[in-house]
Amino acid sequence: MRYEPLPSSFFAGNREELASRLPAGSMLILHANDVFPTNADGTFALHQNANLFYLTGVDQEETVLVMTIREDGWDEILLLRETNEQIAIWEGARLSQEQARELSGIQDVRWTDEYDALLEALVPSASMVFVEANQHPRCTCPVETRNARMTKELKEKFPDAVLKNVYEILADMRQIKKPEEIKALKKACDITNEGFRELLRFIRPGVGEWQIEGFLANEFISRGPRKFSFLPIIASGKDTCVLHYIQNDKRCEDGDLVLMDIGTEYGNYNSDMTRTVPVNGKFTPRQRAVYESVLNMMTYAKKILKPGILKSEYERLVRVFAAGELVKLGLITPAQVAEKPSDPPIVRKYYMHGCSHFLGLDVHDVGEANPVVLPGMVFTVEPGIYIAEEGIGIRLENDVLIGETENIDLLGDVPLLPDDIERLMAR
Repeated sequence: MRYEPLPSSFFAGNREELASRLPAGSMLILHANDVFPTNADGTFALHQNANLFYLTGVDQEETVLVMTIREDGWDEILLLRETNEQIAIWEGARLSQEQARELSGIQDVRWTDEYDALLEALVPSASMVFVEANQHPRCTCPVETRNARMTKELKEKFPDAVLKNVYEILADMRQIKKPEEIKALKKACDITNEGFRELLRFIRPGVGEWQIEGFLANEFISRGPRKFSFLPIIASGKDTCVLHYIQNDKRCEDGDLVLMDIGTEYGNYNSDMTRTVPVNGKFTPRQRAVYESVLNMMTYAKKILKPGILKSEYERLVRVFAAGELVKLGLITPAQVAEKPSDPPIVRKYYMHGCSHFLGLDVHDVGEANPVVLPGMVFTVEPGIYIAEEGIGIRLENDVLIGETENIDLLGDVPLLPDDIERLMAR
């Protein structure tokens, strides 16, 4: 088995919490993600609906969770695609009903051919029907999801039904990570650490960005994960200043830096790490100066990312701190900072993104856009400085679990100090 599955009690607990947040008389209908086409008869691998996985643990297509909420509890039904001889021969058998019961903790497991009749029986009497519509602020994809299509179908078949979006409720639940989730996140981070340490001995002048990507793919997948947690950014030279460079098609040149924004998954939980290293194993004085400024920003950010701080205030304070580092590097002047010392706009010329985002089942995980930081949340911490005119872009990123009194850096074992990077790259 590639990874240790989460216990059924974890998924059952999530359903219990969700049921407590939904009004009596209501119901929930939640579908798996679609398997999307490539070309001809090809398809991409399934990337499961994170909310469905969070509630059931089922990681296969054509799966539906139905919950009906009573005054004294709730009922739950799981519908699965039934395996037939053709599917078993060509694709491999899907979950049996008994396997799904053991995995999810749901006892009433049926085949999807009962779906239409089940909705006919339940929807008309429900006071409201909770469905899912993605409200993530960064979501701009126009592709219609299976849940969106289902919502349209409900409106057509049951015009009197009151439809509500469950997104914010589940996003609020997923902000605080449970012990089982933290264990999976730590495993993903540990695998990232192991792969990166091996990679440092591989990087050298002339190596292709794509070869670095391939090396990491082998290091990650051989340890259990199925894939990168996102398209890896392997950016060398001037492209270190391109925030989401994913072409990965150049050779790394002597004297340049290579920025690697990478991560892998373990049981659907993700790591997200960035390191920037010298291609030849030795920082130039200027590269080291910028690197140490970014490292100072990271150290400061981790220090103030504590329970009770508002995320927008945290981000502002990191920008103010960054201003001082940019002055030290000679990139901006004290006079420019003094124009608005509480949040100098000039900083965004060289540090143009936020420092942190939620991490979990999604890389940019769900949650409030501007939360008060609370124990149990997991954030990335990823400051950067990008000097396009010098071809120097440096970003550093670790994943941090917020604690009651002390945070835990889930990537704290990954080499970070410039001397350590140079030592591990030495041949």
